[in-house]
Amino acid sequence: MFLSQSFVVLVVLALAISATAVVRHTPTITLPITKHFNTTGTLNLLVQDQARAKWLKSRAKGEHLAQREESLPITNVAVSYTAAISVGNPATTYTLIVDTGSSNTWVGAGTKYVATSTSMNTGESVSVTYGSGSFSGTEYTDQITLGSLAIKDQSIGVASQSQGFQGVDGILGIGPVSLTWGTVNNTDTVPTVADNLFSQGTISTEVVAVSFEPTTKESVTNGELTFGDTDSSKYTGSISYTPLTQTEPACYYWGIDQSITYGSTSILSTTAGIVDTGTTLTLIASDALQNYQKATGANLDNATGFLRISSWQYDNLQNLDFNIGGNTYALTPNAQIWPRSLNSYIGGDSYHVYLIVGDIGSDFGEGFDFINGQTWLERFYSVYVAGVIQQQQPPPCSVPVLGMRPMLLVARRYDATPQFYSATDTST
Repeated sequence: MFLSQSFVVLVVLALAISATAVVRHTPTITLPITKHFNTTGTLNLLVQDQARAKWLKSRAKGEHLAQREESLPITNVAVSYTAAISVGNPATTYTLIVDTGSSNTWVGAGTKYVATSTSMNTGESVSVTYGSGSFSGTEYTDQITLGSLAIKDQSIGVASQSQGFQGVDGILGIGPVSLTWGTVNNTDTVPTVADNLFSQGTISTEVVAVSFEPTTKESVTNGELTFGDTDSSKYTGSISYTPLTQTEPACYYWGIDQSITYGSTSILSTTAGIVDTGTTLTLIASDALQNYQKATGANLDNATGFLRISSWQYDNLQNLDFNIGGNTYALTPNAQIWPRSLNSYIGGDSYHVYLIVGDIGSDFGEGFDFINGQTWLERFYSVYVAGVIQQQQPPPCSVPVLGMRPMLLVARRYDATPQFYSATDTST
């Protein structure tokens, strides 16, 4: 019998933000998340997202994650969500990208690591390549403080060199632990922050909840990362479950099966893809994007790579429906467009309306045909639940034994009305 750890992914779709007080069933840790636009790196945003998609796919396909030489997914630092994490005692605070597409937690890209009485050098090297970025250094164990609660002996990478992470100090990896496979010398996998919170009894349920919200500002603290439970003030409605994908290579990540329709027009047939906090846009297969472009009447904007429409075309936009596990989750017309006050950050002009659905860079049938990125997650509340299960057969995708991977998804509509973007007012 195979013993493996398995993640449940819940995306909670709320009709409105509830005024009800947050109900806590277990000890929890809540951290604010800040959205940043990197003015030196935001141009060519679609190209960076496509590069991340390429490396996510190629990494998962390469010898089942087992070789250290394989590249891990890139992280798009042009538009990123970050959390402040304290390391050591006395503590140094680091600004880390919240990333569900990778699982190593590391520091030192900006603010350098400060060793204290709680630090222990393991003597083992760590090296992770993210396609357009990388870090290498030494693996330590140290105390990490999240809010008011501490994790003892958390394994973290300490970068001696890094590239591609301007403006941040590293990554807080909250992806499946199997993604750490072979990244640290003489080590199979590295327990994640969520793993250790649970194993040390700090939280009684291994849950990580992520709340993003749309914004029209360049930098704003408008998100929340919660360990140990969900925050009922962030969603309303009941939770419904759907099995996650067993299709490679999407199944190595937070992979799901979905189809997409625009009004009554099929855009993407049922296929596998992932939910990813490290991708900015919502990406779909190239031929599916052609269907979406035709249905909306959009034109390809050469300056940005985005699809663009006029204000009068916006008035005729229909909902873009994501069909997941028998439930339909709609991106309304407002949810399909880039915030117009931030058009300059993608190299756009002030009078066009740009769509947040982009080309993943390959046609349908790759087993990795979409990424529901930040622009999708900003309309939904996502929850990642881990637990130990026993399996009679090896888990799908041949993930390493004891490797954590997604199992289920739950969704209810997130209320983003206060942050909706106006397509006719260039000030919003």
